[in-house]
Amino acid sequence: MLVSLIVPCYNEEESLPILYDALCDVRKQVGDRDFEFIFVNDGSRDKTADVIRGLASDDKDVRYVFFSRNFGKEAAMYAGLEKAKGDYVAILDADMQDPPALIPSMIETLDKDEADIVAARRVTRKGEPPIRSFFARTFYKLINKMCDVEIADGARDFRLMKRCVVDAIISLNERQRFSKGIFAWVGFRTKWVEHENVERVAGETKWSFWKLFRYAIDGIVAFTTAPLRFATYCGFFFASLAFLYIVYYFIRAIILRIYDQVPGYPSLLCFMLFIGGLILMALGLLGEYIGRIFIEVKRRPQYVVSEEEKSDR
Repeated sequence: MLVSLIVPCYNEEESLPILYDALCDVRKQVGDRDFEFIFVNDGSRDKTADVIRGLASDDKDVRYVFFSRNFGKEAAMYAGLEKAKGDYVAILDADMQDPPALIPSMIETLDKDEADIVAARRVTRKGEPPIRSFFARTFYKLINKMCDVEIADGARDFRLMKRCVVDAIISLNERQRFSKGIFAWVGFRTKWVEHENVERVAGETKWSFWKLFRYAIDGIVAFTTAPLRFATYCGFFFASLAFLYIVYYFIRAIILRIYDQVPGYPSLLCFMLFIGGLILMALGLLGEYIGRIFIEVKRRPQYVVSEEEKSDR
């Protein structure tokens, strides 16, 4: 039985040797399985490519895929899943925040047929900036209220999957990918493995606050039309208020013969600005969805490979 371990990499020259040693320990511990280590270099600008080539020259189990430029982690994970040939396939980060030591117990769980996916979930966010943790928790609460599928708070991309799960994920070849949502959408039996938050072993995080914010927007837009529905509800609400406002002034001016001595210019201006802001927000939401339709219909590949080391298996 073959186990494929996929590692997306972007500027991880310092972390890769440490991760590789940990993966070798896993390979020794699970001695009755064949392994392949698939490193996907997502257009790194440091010496990540050289480190991966060195590992491949010394170890026949190491394979790699190099992108022609940075296409993003989602594309790197998808490429790894396409290239993986294992009966069991895992995705883990290069920075050791996904503990490789969990892999043997994950394999044992799948062997017992207790689940089709064994996924890692952080139970704490110790070490993260407080504001980042707050927005992360808020995002999970928000998206779970809007989506039909449940995305666990603290869920990571680190998971070991059976081949049937991998094939289902690959069949979803959409361009705007949000893997945490895709993992939940395909279903299958999932067992969660909880662990403490782990700091990076080297280097700096590639996820700034704004990148995470954009990623959150992608996730919401990809898996729910609730924002569009919210814009519709807002429009209906304020149209109802406007109608009641008209009825009120009709009764006041026509029936009761009460006229304002001072025109309500400031209140009217504020009201118009507020409604104008809501209209722009609704147009922006429409633009987000239309923009993704535009990207999908072009059918461009999710990544372009510049170099690849293929397995003989």
